[in-house]
Amino acid sequence: MKSRSQDQSLSDSRELDRSYDPLTGNPPSKPNEKTIKQRFLKLLPCYRSGSSSSITQSNISDDDELSTVRYRPERIDRLVQQTNFTKKELQVLYRGFKNECPSGVVNEETFKSIYSQFFPHGDSSMYAHFLFEAFDTHNNGSVSFEDFIVSLSIILRGSITDKLNWAFNLYDLNKDGCITREEMTDIMGSIYDMMGKYTYPCMKENASKEHVDNFFQKMDKNKDGVVTIEEFLDTCQKDESIMQSMHMFDNVI
Repeated sequence: MKSRSQDQSLSDSRELDRSYDPLTGNPPSKPNEKTIKQRFLKLLPCYRSGSSSSITQSNISDDDELSTVRYRPERIDRLVQQTNFTKKELQVLYRGFKNECPSGVVNEETFKSIYSQFFPHGDSSMYAHFLFEAFDTHNNGSVSFEDFIVSLSIILRGSITDKLNWAFNLYDLNKDGCITREEMTDIMGSIYDMMGKYTYPCMKENASKEHVDNFFQKMDKNKDGVVTIEEFLDTCQKDESIMQSMHMFDNVI
């Protein structure tokens, strides 16, 4: 016999993906959210463009092995409180996430494989590694629906300060509270590797180094060789072009 907590977890998961109506006990009528869902799915780390299913045969076997310990998300009311998404939006997002990632989590290798499809002419593996670590807030080698949705909420609907803090955390590779020249060199190198050699106009060979030099010239106010969160926030908030870029995703949803 299942315990009461197990029953509650199953009920919460069904409520989240709208596969169960707690009032009638039956699946509800399918919501007319196709357009919204398609737009959401393009933001999901498990989304594969042009494919009816992103799960390979080997992944299916792995998911079968994990079926007894399948991950279940937190209660939807808690996620509404933790993010800037509505209950309905979370239900659409979760259904797409679960359909594409039946185990409920994404590991780094899968994340890299998916991300590489968007940059076929370059090597996105290193940047995908850095991005994965930014999403993996619990440092356990996997990104759950909660991990993803909390970061997505910040990127799409967070305050300017929240967005800048998230970006700083991405650049601060060892999470020691400051960005070193070596860290920014690694980040910029990974971005230029990801863009590939076929960009137009063609990038100069030393473009990455020039970008790092400009970053520190602008950000490192006291010239001590590192950029602190205070320096980063102060400089970004006074830069009109950076502030405009912070609003790039305001109307995505």
